[in-house]
Amino acid sequence: MTFWRIVLATALCGLAQPSLRAADTNAVLDAWFAAQANVHSLSADFVQTRTLKTLVQPLVATGHLWFAPPNQFRWELGQPAQTIALRHADEMYVIYPRLKRAEHYPLGASAPREWRDAMSLLDAGFPRTRKEFDAQFNIQSLTETNGTWLVALQPRSAAARQIMPELRISLTTNDFSLAGTELVFVDGSRMRNDFTHAVVNAPTDENLFQWTPPADFKVTNPFAK
Repeated sequence: MTFWRIVLATALCGLAQPSLRAADTNAVLDAWFAAQANVHSLSADFVQTRTLKTLVQPLVATGHLWFAPPNQFRWELGQPAQTIALRHADEMYVIYPRLKRAEHYPLGASAPREWRDAMSLLDAGFPRTRKEFDAQFNIQSLTETNGTWLVALQPRSAAARQIMPELRISLTTNDFSLAGTELVFVDGSRMRNDFTHAVVNAPTDENLFQWTPPADFKVTNPFAK
C-alpha cells in the first residue's frame, strides 16, 4: 500500500542484548503504559530512512509528526511538505500538495478489514491499555541497548501480517518516551523513523488534524469499487 511506503517507520537498530525474562518484560511494559497515560499530545521532528532491496543506498528524508490520542495524527514528509498523512476520526487523507491531489481512505466499518487492521498498527507507539495492546500484538522480544528498550512485535491479525509481518518500537529507558519505530514489510523492505525534539502535552490546534480538499485538488478513493 502506498501509505505504508510514505509514512512511518523504525529506530530499532544496533546490537541486541539477550531477551529479558517474562517478569522483566511485563515490568517494562507496565511502566510504558503508565507513562502513556500522561501523554495528551506529541509533536516531534523525525528522520525517515527507507531501505529497499532494489536500491544500494537507503532513501532519507526529514519531517514532522503531530499526534493526539486516541488516534489523531499528522505526518508531514519533506520541508516544505511533499506528502501529508492526516487522520481524524474514521477517515484518513494522504495529501500531495505540489501535485494538488489526495487519496481519501474511510476507516469505518465499510473499509476493507485488512486496511483497518493495518491502520491499527499505527497506534502501537501510543498504547492506551495493556488489554488492547495484547489483543493486537504478540511480543516477540524486549531488549535493551544504548539507553533504549527495543520492543519487537508481530501483529495478531493475519491480514495485517500480509502487509507488515513485524513492527519494532524504540523507547528511552529513562522515561519511556517514543524514540523511534520500524516497519518491516512483507517484501523485506524497511522504513525507520528516528524522533527528535519531542514536545509532550503542548496545546494542539484541532485544525491540524482536519482538512477540506480545495476546489483545485483531485481526490481519489482507492477503496471505491
